[in-house]
Amino acid sequence: MERTIGKFNPQPKHAAGEVTISCESCLVRDQALCGKLNVDELIAINQISRRRRLKAGQRITLDDEAPEYFGIVLSGSVKLTKVLPDGRQQIVGLLFPSDFVGRPFEQQAGCHAEAATDVNLCAFPAGPFERLARDYPAIQHQLFRFALSQLSAAQDWMLLLGRKTAREKVISLLLMFAGRLSETGCAAGKTSNRLEFALPLSRSDIADYLGLTLETVSRQFRVLKSEELIRLHGSRGVTILDLDRLRASFSHPTA
Repeated sequence: MERTIGKFNPQPKHAAGEVTISCESCLVRDQALCGKLNVDELIAINQISRRRRLKAGQRITLDDEAPEYFGIVLSGSVKLTKVLPDGRQQIVGLLFPSDFVGRPFEQQAGCHAEAATDVNLCAFPAGPFERLARDYPAIQHQLFRFALSQLSAAQDWMLLLGRKTAREKVISLLLMFAGRLSETGCAAGKTSNRLEFALPLSRSDIADYLGLTLETVSRQFRVLKSEELIRLHGSRGVTILDLDRLRASFSHPTA
């Protein structure tokens, strides 16, 4: 039986492929938008929330369409892309567990959102969520906080793309993955200075995201492996053997 918040019992009716969820059992609640909401606000948002499961490659939104729903990433990762008129695409952002998907109060989504891996979302239909955001200032405050966080991430990424070497770009990306996945418990084999996780992007997507060629990305992975900074497991598995050494080797190979 599903647990409830306060006196609220979630309604069992929902669309095909969706299930009712409880905020009480959410693993990312403390880091997500809901983390600062009081009981009444949690009850209100729980009434409209449903879990959506998406397979890798499944579309969430298109950039020129009004979003049908918003959501919080519960597991997996979402990639955000921009598409040029000639069809070329560029990955412009990544979302991880606890991140918010979508831009409320906008007529268009602004970019394509696609499941980079299998994803679980806590989804909110667009209209009801926007009404809640108008009624509850705490939700507006959390949306504002996440918008500022995304702006800071975009500024950091501009620095990475414009000023860092190929080695620095790849290491920065690995450290970013390690930090985001470990803070929400989505990395395995974690010790104080060692971390194992699955890359949320393919090598070709990493190349696109970093503005590098696929050959350059593969070469940088091989170099880091030869320096015993990382281990590779199949096409996606990575173990950072020593986080401090990886950070220290940012610009210069280790001896």
